[in-house]
Amino acid sequence: MTQVQDITSPMTPLERRATFSLAAIYALRMLGLFMILPVLSLFAEHLEGSTPLLIGLAISIYGLTQAILQIPFGLLSDRFGRKKIIVIGLLLFATGSVVAALSTTIYGVLIGRALQGSGAIAAAIMALVADLTQEVHRTKAMGTIGISIGLSFAVAITLGPVIGAHAGIQGIFWLTAGLALVAILVVIFVVPKPLQNKIHADAELIPSQFTTVLKNIELLRLDFGIFILHLILTASFVVIPLLIKDAGLLPQQHWMIYLPVFFFSLIVVIPFIILAEKKQKMKGVFIGAIVTLVIADLGLFHFYYQLPGLIAFLFLFFAGFNLLEATLPSLISKTAPGDFKGTAMGAYSTSQFLGAFVGGTLGGYVFGEFGAGMVFLLCAICGGIWLIVSIFMKSPKYLANMLIPLNSIEKEKADKFVTELLQIPGVAEVKAHFDEAVAYLKVDNQRLDKNQLQNLISQWSSS
Repeated sequence: MTQVQDITSPMTPLERRATFSLAAIYALRMLGLFMILPVLSLFAEHLEGSTPLLIGLAISIYGLTQAILQIPFGLLSDRFGRKKIIVIGLLLFATGSVVAALSTTIYGVLIGRALQGSGAIAAAIMALVADLTQEVHRTKAMGTIGISIGLSFAVAITLGPVIGAHAGIQGIFWLTAGLALVAILVVIFVVPKPLQNKIHADAELIPSQFTTVLKNIELLRLDFGIFILHLILTASFVVIPLLIKDAGLLPQQHWMIYLPVFFFSLIVVIPFIILAEKKQKMKGVFIGAIVTLVIADLGLFHFYYQLPGLIAFLFLFFAGFNLLEATLPSLISKTAPGDFKGTAMGAYSTSQFLGAFVGGTLGGYVFGEFGAGMVFLLCAICGGIWLIVSIFMKSPKYLANMLIPLNSIEKEKADKFVTELLQIPGVAEVKAHFDEAVAYLKVDNQRLDKNQLQNLISQWSSS
């Protein structure tokens, strides 16, 4: 029997509360992590022991601890409860912020940033989202969290220099600690308590699936892509704030560049996102975005010392970055089988954080040894390698993930159920997991007959 859910229904009030509160927690944490990105290299001269390499490491070391601990935190949340693990992670994040705020040396900031990253709660949050939403609304809920991450990045790079100019990096770290405490209160008093913790193959990393995911060449291309993208981002921000300052702008004025550049780059990429998704030109748009990023880095390499050139190619940089940041998760979702999506996203996220760590470390080293221009040349070379790898990617299937809840279906009727699902226009793939009471579907939303699908669900629920 299936548990009837209306696939066309809106979220319930409880689901909206869970989705927006968890998105807020994710955004508050990422805001704290990102605010230091455009600031640390500006104010590092006040920290004892600073070198370009250590500054780059301080910017990026959170990525190493995050990459190491996000999977264990997710598994611990299965055993001990999502909310407990999320609170522990936020306490670690707040502790790291306080350590960094009290530090007068670069080494103290390094320890603080590493502690911040050790509060790796991303997987636990996604699992809690899955616990608190119906299967038919889960993709929408996770998309909302994805939007909150993008917004937090935009706010952070704009707000960070303003706060840093008035309160120093210590002030940013104190604010970050405060945001973490606010997030803890949201977890305790706002986020609903799930009735039970379940394993969700679409939202969590399943250890037994990890080897299979790592053998998928197309997924590995995308993991390599997010690694390079965040390597480039973090390496670039070792030097970009210093170059803007050298061009004559005070730190409190840096938002005057970041805000319009980021905002207008977002406006520019929207038509390309529509072209990729609605017109099914994903591969072409994706390759074009990588080319844009490489051109931006080559332009920054040649014109980084001129403010007009810096602004122009920074705009191009963010256009390519924002487009890639939007299309990469979509490609993962399209490429991974529905019942392997959680594991695929776990590998993807780990690659992202490792890229941030390597980027900051490499960027700091290259800056110290060879100068700012060579950092952009390094980024262009890495982007060029990514371009070569991506040219050979397969064009994705334009299929969305959908989940249908199952209560219990007799084993002998399972094949019939799957066969009837596959006969519905727009349903391309079905994987029924009766142990999870969920069917994972890949569907073509442009062809999917939702009424017929709903009728089938109702029919089986009454049989």
